[in-house]
Amino acid sequence: MRRVLNQAAHAAARSKGTHFQAVFRRLLPRLGYQSAVWAIAHRLCRLIWKILHEGIRYIEQSVESELKLLIYRAQYLAKQLRKFGYNVQITPTNTAPA
Repeated sequence: MRRVLNQAAHAAARSKGTHFQAVFRRLLPRLGYQSAVWAIAHRLCRLIWKILHEGIRYIEQSVESELKLLIYRAQYLAKQLRKFGYNVQITPTNTAPA
């Protein structure tokens, strides 16, 4: 079971645009590669348990949540720069239609 979860975690971390990849990228600098993979494997194990025992449906979180995090981080960093006396204004570089 450990090997199957480990392989699934590797695949989930490499898949593009998924919630698990976003979590993996967030954990990677803090935990290192192997521990971040184990954290994803643990989350997958808990998810599988809930699906099998509680009968819930899994709905993949969209990339919009990742965009919200990026916007929040940009605002936070701009606020920190303002504390140091810099004049900061956030403007998006590309305005792609949605």
